Amino acid sequence: MSFDAPVWLLVAPLIGGGLASLGAAARRARLRATALWSPAAGGSSVGSGRATPWLFGAAGVLAGVALAGPRWGRSVIEVEGRSLNLVIAVDISRSMLAEDAVPSRLQRAVAEARRVVQDARGDRLALLAFAGRSYILAPLTLDDAAVTLQLEALDPDIASEGGTELAAALAQGGEVLGAAAERGARVMVVFSDGETHGPVDQALAAARGLRQAGVTVVMVGEGDTLAARIPLRDERGALLGYQTDPDGQIVRTWRRDNVLRRVADAAGGVLISATAADQAGSIRRILEGLERSPSRQQRREDLAPRGWLFGLGALALFGLQAVLRRGPAIAAIGLFLLPVASMAQRPSLGDLLLRRNDTAAAAGAYAREAARGMSPDTAYFNAGTSALFGGRMAEAQQWLELPARSLDPDLRFRALFNLGLAALQEARRDPARREELNREATGRFREALLLRPGSFDAKWNLELVQGPLPPPSSGAGGGEGRTPPPPPQTPPQPRPSGGVVSPADAEGILNSVERAEREARSEQARRRRLIRAAVARDW
Repeated sequence: MSFDAPVWLLVAPLIGGGLASLGAAARRARLRATALWSPAAGGSSVGSGRATPWLFGAAGVLAGVALAGPRWGRSVIEVEGRSLNLVIAVDISRSMLAEDAVPSRLQRAVAEARRVVQDARGDRLALLAFAGRSYILAPLTLDDAAVTLQLEALDPDIASEGGTELAAALAQGGEVLGAAAERGARVMVVFSDGETHGPVDQALAAARGLRQAGVTVVMVGEGDTLAARIPLRDERGALLGYQTDPDGQIVRTWRRDNVLRRVADAAGGVLISATAADQAGSIRRILEGLERSPSRQQRREDLAPRGWLFGLGALALFGLQAVLRRGPAIAAIGLFLLPVASMAQRPSLGDLLLRRNDTAAAAGAYAREAARGMSPDTAYFNAGTSALFGGRMAEAQQWLELPARSLDPDLRFRALFNLGLAALQEARRDPARREELNREATGRFREALLLRPGSFDAKWNLELVQGPLPPPSSGAGGGEGRTPPPPPQTPPQPRPSGGVVSPADAEGILNSVERAEREARSEQARRRRLIRAAVARDW
């Protein structure tokens, strides 16, 4: 037997003694009050309730032991369902640390892979990590929690050999899927930036082998096609420098779409672009169309948690006391539920401050709610939107970046919409950065439209940045979020477009965006030529 928190074993007698003392004191107070009201009734009630202190004390001891987390014995869990075989391979080479994706290529790949695991719950999952060689971190299993735990720990430092060897990952994925005894479709999802130090022909040969074995291959690109440096950071995240090659030159890396596309074509698979707003959703739609087979798996668990037995015993003793003393039990339950019900109807501090138009304090209150774990995505959205109402664009962007990666598509759409609006409003205030901010607003509204293509407000604001529009019939540019409902169950939204930009300002924005796009295209072409000429080795 073992205990998760042995200190509670020392506290358990104190809990039992305290509850027993409270029960005895309550019984004495009841007898005195009864005697004062009626001496005859007081004499007849002396014999009732004698078991109350003992029941309370024993229940307290059992509760303390339950909190200690006792474990013993062995349990076997049998899981049944209809599943397929899915291998997730994540590139952990140092090029994946480049921050041309938010927050980095590797972190975005991990976030999307985590959502794939969540969507594929009930399927048999395996996890591979690859750099200079490939590593099996989790074999095919129905335990999605184990796969998620390994995903959270992915880091280039766990690889004993640097570089990138895509062929090794594809070959090992095929071996893992080939060893699966269960029926059902076999799928391999590879997250990578496409850089490979080995010959591309080897990767193509491995991909063709997967195709012959009947494996569905999904290649997921990460990063940008423009060159980026690979930052080196310490344990606290402070920048120490940038990755260099053996000659001391700073390494520059970019996404190799040509490699990813050739591998996907050789495997007869699918390539999901790095620019897709919802990569995990695209993978989910592919998996939904594949065959699943009935499966049954047994999982043995040593030192199974048994604290629930002691907790159940404590509840049974309290239930026995409630049966023996029904009147006091009903009164206690009523006194307990009254404040709970009143608290459930009480608006949060952020809601109250937002109703008073104190947006700065409301944003801080919502941020504290998120830090306490109270629906953090929604709380961060409320904090960012409150800051947006107050005109603090930098603070709004900081808070809204977090819910923009939420698993809830509706909340993610609202966050992306408001990020686009923040960039649009900031462009009006900062003429020097207007072109850059307009490009950012365009990207945000496009991502929002991928999640909700029918949103009139997102279309209107996107057209406002990119091209001329006739005035909307409502005179306000849409109706979504005209006034901010403060409760977090319905997150507040600022007014999306109406009255934000005048026709004259809109015309100026459109002209600047057109010039910026021309300059950006020529600059990107020039940088690609220089980078390909200067960089001799991929990383």
